[in-house]
Order: sequence, then C-alpha cells, then structure tokens
Amino acid sequence: MKIGQLADKTGLSIQTIRFYERKALLAAPQRTQSNYRSYSDEALKQLLFIKQCRALDMTIEEISLVLETRTNPESSCENVNATIDKHIDDIKHRISELNALQKTLKSMRAACNDDKKIKECGVLHRIDSIVDSHCPAKRND
Repeated sequence: MKIGQLADKTGLSIQTIRFYERKALLAAPQRTQSNYRSYSDEALKQLLFIKQCRALDMTIEEISLVLETRTNPESSCENVNATIDKHIDDIKHRISELNALQKTLKSMRAACNDDKKIKECGVLHRIDSIVDSHCPAKRND
C-alpha cells in the first residue's frame, strides 16, 4: 500500500510515518518501479504498535527499546519491564512537578481579585517579582 493509504489506516500523518522511518522505528519500505513507497501489512501493524506506545506517552527512545526487544520473542521480558518501570518513574516525577506547578498557580491566583485593576494585579506582580529576582541588579554609575 502507498503511504497515503497507510496514513489513512493508521490515523497518522504522512510526515509522522516518515519521521518514524528516519528514527528507524519503521523499516524503510520497498519501492515500486515508479519509486513510490510500498508498505506491507506488517508495516501497518508496526505503526499501530508505535501509535499505541505513543498513546501511553512513551518516548521515541523507549519505543525503540521495546521494538528492539520485540524482535527476539524467546528473550526475557526483563528489558521491556525495565523500560516500563523507568517510564512509570518518569511519570511520577512529572506528576510531582505538575502538582507543584498547580500549587504555585493557585497561590498566584489567590493573590488577585477580579475587581482589581491591572496595575494592582497580584498575579502579574508575582510574575514580575520572579523575573526581577533573575535579573542582575541595575547599577547607578
């Protein structure tokens, strides 16, 4: 099948399919006599597998490791499990960061009432104070 048909069947864009080829997640397809890419049903299955991994928020590197392990069906699941365990830890870390961000935003939002003018806005003042703390002090030469 041509790349457009593959894109339709997977719900992925042509650019995404080519990206996965460049990242070696998908084998380079055969070419027709007129030099069109020709994909097999196995490529369709591989792309759907990759798409599912991306839906699980796996990185390209994680998917690559899983796909590499998948090529040897008699090997242990240890590498796959280690990859998933690391992914779970990464997600826990991101959740922690997002919770901290939410707490900060709620605190900022509590610093300002809707009836205030922009010049009195607590949110903007807090952001300005953060910016000021990262800027070098001005010199009066």
